[in-house]
Amino acid sequence: MGLFVARRFGFLLLTMLLTSVLVFVMSQLIPGDQASAVLGREASEATLRGYRAELGLDQPLPLQYLRWLGHFLLGDWGHSATARANILPYVIGRLGNSLRLAVVTLLIAVPAAVALGVWTGVRPDRPVDTAVNIGALAVVSLPEFITGLLLIQVLAHWLGLLPASSSVRADSAFFEALPFLVLPALTATLVLLAYITRLMRAGVVEEMKRGYVRTAVLKGLTTGEVLRRHVLRNALMPTVTVIAISFGWLTGGLIVIENVYNYPGLGRLLVFAIDNRDLPLIQAITVVVVLAVVGANLVADLAYAYLDPRIRLR
Repeated sequence: MGLFVARRFGFLLLTMLLTSVLVFVMSQLIPGDQASAVLGREASEATLRGYRAELGLDQPLPLQYLRWLGHFLLGDWGHSATARANILPYVIGRLGNSLRLAVVTLLIAVPAAVALGVWTGVRPDRPVDTAVNIGALAVVSLPEFITGLLLIQVLAHWLGLLPASSSVRADSAFFEALPFLVLPALTATLVLLAYITRLMRAGVVEEMKRGYVRTAVLKGLTTGEVLRRHVLRNALMPTVTVIAISFGWLTGGLIVIENVYNYPGLGRLLVFAIDNRDLPLIQAITVVVVLAVVGANLVADLAYAYLDPRIRLR
């Protein structure tokens, strides 16, 4: 198991290194540069050259990359001129908001999707199975902003159960912010529900056809015991990958949902950085989101090893 974890962790480090190169190179392709964004269009060419030299932007790209990577690893992520804040605490604060929303979403979406997937997988091609599949596909087909606006209208305006805006304070505790997280979490849940439910259903249907299930039933085990002891462990494996990928999307990809609910997460901050050509802020957010995705995949690999011990030997 130790060798398996070491290999996966080494793969994570290599992935992050290659990703940092791609992030740096692609950020250089964005029109304009940091000097132009900070000093504005009215700055003279001499002023721009001087500021570029001060930032090291006149050096060759490999040296710029090494300088940027060294500062990044040491915790010096630079200063955002557009946000007028040091990037590290600013991004970490928004990351905390995104993680809170991701956790609430997964706590709602994963149990509900797994339960629906198991329920329909044990009863395939029945009216309940058809209704769940059609309903899930109908919901996921709606654009996120439509789903969000419908939830706001029903749960916030008509029923008055939840706040319509999710503009939480930066220093708010988790349970203090929880009422403001429910609506965006429900919107994200409706996006994830169909994918995870259908994948879980397909896994359960496939496993229920296998010989070991028939053998377990002939030995006198009930359907619930067969599901708990055998089927769920194997059927969950493909679902773990989707959940890991979804965690990355929840961390930095909820751009539409965050804008609908005015939620201060990483996705909304990334749009702000792109609009203002704030390259250091773009680089920092992108690396953090990639780290979240790669970290979630590492956790998925460890979950695979737990669910199927044979994977540890590969």
